[in-house]
Amino acid sequence: MAEKYPRDRFDDIPDGLQRVGAHRAPRPKGRGWIAVGWAALAVVVLVGAGIFGLSLVSGSISFHGAPNSASGTPTPTATPTPTPTIVPTVDPSLTVNVLNGTTTSGLGTKVGAVLTQAGWKVGAVANADKQDLTQTIVYYSDPKNQAAALGAAKSLPGATVALTQDFAASGADLTVVVGSDYKG
Repeated sequence: MAEKYPRDRFDDIPDGLQRVGAHRAPRPKGRGWIAVGWAALAVVVLVGAGIFGLSLVSGSISFHGAPNSASGTPTPTATPTPTPTIVPTVDPSLTVNVLNGTTTSGLGTKVGAVLTQAGWKVGAVANADKQDLTQTIVYYSDPKNQAAALGAAKSLPGATVALTQDFAASGADLTVVVGSDYKG
């Protein structure tokens, strides 16, 4: 049987203490905000670490040092690779259309004859949709035809070249639009 101990001062709890259990006092008011503050701090730290980690993975942050850094290690300079020079060529297998972008009658036919004499296969010769063009441009739609476009431009004094898909549906490999600057 359990022994009975005599009653002492610890058996009676005064009413003014407002204790819950033997060792706990009621929580002070406003203590719940401490947990909210710690949670907010944890969220800020985790979001910051996530953004920093994603920046490292995506490569927008680099720790390889800045040029002329004070770390004492020289930063190697990259040797620029030379840009290959595209040599203008005449390719008689390509078709060239000629569009007259001026009000000068017969200029398209004249340019077509110059291109034929230079070794080009001239397809269609027609008027452009605008007659006030000032610049003669050789258009090509496939980057592999850039050398040929430069070759056609070399046959026409003052002509430039441009890559565009505007004339790709015409079926011609190159399209020459003659402007008022043509001096042939």
